[in-house]
Amino acid sequence: MTRTLALGAAALLSLAGGWLYMRFIGNDGTSLLDVLRTALFTLVGFWLVWGGVAGVLGILAPPRRVQRRPGRPHGMTAILMPVYNEDAAASFSRVAAMNRSIVALGLADRFHFAILSDTNSAEVAADEIVWFEQLLAEPLAEGRLFYRRRERNIGKKAGNIEDFISRSGGAYDYALILDADSLMDGATIAAMAARMDDDPRLGLLQTVPEVIHAHSLFGRVMQFSAAYLSPYFARGTALMQGEEGPYWGHNAIVRVPAFAASCGLPVLSGKPPAGGHILSHDYVEAALLSRANWKVEVDPYLGGSYEEGPENLIEYAKRDRRWCQGNLQHRRVLGAPGLKVWSRFTFVQGIMAYAASPLWLALLAASILAAALPSKYWWRDNETGIWVLAVAVAIALLLPKFLILVRSALGGRNRGFGGTIRATLSVVAEIVISTLLAPIMLCFQSKAVVEILLGLDGGWPATNRDEGRVTLSTAFAASWWVTVAGASVLAISTAFASDLVPWLLPVALPAIGAPLLIAATSRGISSGRKPLLFTTTSETAPAPIIVEQQRIFLSWTQQGPAPADAALAGAATVHA
Repeated sequence: MTRTLALGAAALLSLAGGWLYMRFIGNDGTSLLDVLRTALFTLVGFWLVWGGVAGVLGILAPPRRVQRRPGRPHGMTAILMPVYNEDAAASFSRVAAMNRSIVALGLADRFHFAILSDTNSAEVAADEIVWFEQLLAEPLAEGRLFYRRRERNIGKKAGNIEDFISRSGGAYDYALILDADSLMDGATIAAMAARMDDDPRLGLLQTVPEVIHAHSLFGRVMQFSAAYLSPYFARGTALMQGEEGPYWGHNAIVRVPAFAASCGLPVLSGKPPAGGHILSHDYVEAALLSRANWKVEVDPYLGGSYEEGPENLIEYAKRDRRWCQGNLQHRRVLGAPGLKVWSRFTFVQGIMAYAASPLWLALLAASILAAALPSKYWWRDNETGIWVLAVAVAIALLLPKFLILVRSALGGRNRGFGGTIRATLSVVAEIVISTLLAPIMLCFQSKAVVEILLGLDGGWPATNRDEGRVTLSTAFAASWWVTVAGASVLAISTAFASDLVPWLLPVALPAIGAPLLIAATSRGISSGRKPLLFTTTSETAPAPIIVEQQRIFLSWTQQGPAPADAALAGAATVHA
């Protein structure tokens, strides 16, 4: 019922918007170009409204019923951390912190850790051996903490997990899958394993990770958005998805027998980017579990789940390029037999998340063309109507955020975000910065879609998790073409469709200033200064697991690792 109401509301609102749009642009007669623009507006409008509907649903969601405290987990769980040319000290210190948290709960006998390396850099691989030796000095590490490095990176991350499941999965009931930047509280891990014990139909349980340790303006905006806004959108999405929820590839627990039996991924015919190994494997694995009648759930109320994010827009766009390629591969599995309807819809959502950007550009181009054609005075004659549409679009984008602000103020939640005044200023600043960066991201996503359609493979580049400050020259090298595109749109509109210029300025000016915006948002606050905006609960009252991981990391890096025992490290390393 929730799905039907949500889909109906999004469809009704987008169709109403399309009808108004057609009325405003077609008062002097309807042309084929008018029909095309209306179709584009309605299509992209649906996905715009769909996100807002999820947010409103999350805001209106009833309080969670108090659940009994889960008992001691009975099943054996492998906690898997795949790494690929990462900062070994940082990643391994997260394992150390999680291990200490689990040991403190008296649950060491129920959980093992396995660091699964696909590193192809000899220097980084050597560091991994050294820091694994440091890790073996942690409490109750013997026989519980493992490291193995594959010599051939077959299947990327999904292949890395599959290799472990096929070789060692028989020893475990569950597998908690992490990323190299993941951090989870021991109590949360134990609760997830106990949930799997209690529900034999539960195949996968996904948490909603909170972004931590952001330093740059770009990173802090993402961190605030993930902590303050995303939980409500996740609650709305969870209401609609029910037992056919998502899998985001990390900070989630899976039932090993179900995963092994159901989630063998196909290698798509042809070469990348359309063929080869599926990059966005997580959504496919969730769909395959659902097809086999396993429950796939997301629990937005589970705390104690953390990750780190990109510190600048260039790193974000690099990661987004891989996600775009993976999501567009899903068009190859849309027709797979036996998939649930909602799983297919989820694939369409993922495809449209990226296809919407070039569709917006197509709508922009069609509007400029229409305004440049003779006998088209609709813009001047219907300026009031266009304002109505503009306000409607703004409401669809902004209303959920302000409703979240109001609910958080009434519920006392804002105290963890610096108080209501600072939370309000942060939400407004997030809207402003997101609006400025949106045209740049639209260009990057459109470029990614075009490259993929032209057969250009983006691969799986390693992630740079450093502070990420970008110089102006680096920003210009990455985005000069965005500047050219923005200037071209403005010049063409000025020459042929001058009435459109005021409406295009919010899109064209940020695009023209892309290098400046990328460089400026990559900068962090001065050392020692307390940030005024984008404060989160992970900063005002950091969880013990966050504090412990930072303490371990600083201790390790300041003292340096103990000399590696080659024999011991080699005994704990498996090359596959």
